[in-house]
Amino acid sequence: MKRTQLFALTIVLALVLFTTACQPKAPVILATTTSTADTGLLDVLVPLFQQRTGYEAKTIAVGTGKALAMGERGEADVLFVHSPAAEIKLIENGSAINRQYVMYNDFVIVGPATDPASVRGMVGGHEALLAIKQSQATFVSRGDDSGTHKKEQELWKAVATSPSGAWYVEAGAGMAATLAIAEDKQGYVLTDRGTFLAHQHNLTLVILVEGDPALKNPYHVMQVNPARFAHVNARGAERFVEFMLSREVQNIISTFGVDKFGQPLFFPAAR
Repeated sequence: MKRTQLFALTIVLALVLFTTACQPKAPVILATTTSTADTGLLDVLVPLFQQRTGYEAKTIAVGTGKALAMGERGEADVLFVHSPAAEIKLIENGSAINRQYVMYNDFVIVGPATDPASVRGMVGGHEALLAIKQSQATFVSRGDDSGTHKKEQELWKAVATSPSGAWYVEAGAGMAATLAIAEDKQGYVLTDRGTFLAHQHNLTLVILVEGDPALKNPYHVMQVNPARFAHVNARGAERFVEFMLSREVQNIISTFGVDKFGQPLFFPAAR
């Protein structure tokens, strides 16, 4: 091959590589629970993810049940949710892969300081719910198939009861909106601690029940399976999982909220 031809070929290859490198990366669609958005955690992590990886993350914050359904239909690339039993079903049916433990906080039962159902100081979440039902005090449920709603249903199941009646209000909304309804009605509500602390300045409700081991609230991240849904952004989703497990992000989680609330809203769990 002549020197001029070799030079021309080198230029063409360089242009191809340059053009490929300059092409924008496809965005990563993140389906997640409302608590990661309502607490402001994603406001910190999503821009950092783009800075570190070059991938834009498009966040869809819905209840965990809806986020998992999006994954099962291949409508997202990566899931960040908090309902372990429901998550495992997606792994078992092949809709998701690479499930990793990222962080945790806990659920608490909050209500009016007057505490009409006398649940203050109870450790068992199911015991407190039963007392609320027996007193017919107002209880506001998310009622949206979210991770919080699923946890509430587990607690009702533990006392073999199904709540119904005028005292039981189903919001069908995210955690922040459900807290606002409970505030308006001066009712009880099961909430993750992080979202409650993030919105506490707008509330007169107080934490009445906490510390039950059954109220631990783990969050996992997992990829939607590219072997089942060929159109998903597999590499972008994989990078998001790696990002959430990184030392940098785990350190951010460990201190997130301390400056405003005197305590972290979540605790890192990646090993």
